Amino acid sequence: MDVKGETYIFDLALDFQSRRVGLMHREKLEDGEGMLFVFPDASERSFWMKNCLFNIDLIFLDSRGTITAVHSMKVEDPQSEAESDFAYEDRLNHYWSNGPARFAMEFKEGTNEALGFKVNDKLNLDLPFLKSLAR
Repeated sequence: MDVKGETYIFDLALDFQSRRVGLMHREKLEDGEGMLFVFPDASERSFWMKNCLFNIDLIFLDSRGTITAVHSMKVEDPQSEAESDFAYEDRLNHYWSNGPARFAMEFKEGTNEALGFKVNDKLNLDLPFLKSLAR
């Protein structure tokens, strides 16, 4: 898929389970790789770095493919043996979509800056096709 003149291969997160897991436990993304989250509706969303092992750049997009938020997410301290799931999740930073988002894209650290993503930029995506994939 072409993103701002660069070619990317995306892992697709199309259903609840794949969106919930995202890039957890993965060791890295290579150049030209990413994860594309497709939601069945547009809603305020937040992501976190639960069980993520490397820094991730994130953009949220609305139903028209317009960027609503740009984030550089940093690795969090791992859950300690003495820490409950609730305590671990409670301390994680949340990265918000800043409005209704239908899509999210995660990239290798540095991609946001390299591609110059900014709020209100519109990406040229096959939106009808992507929307048809969400489950």
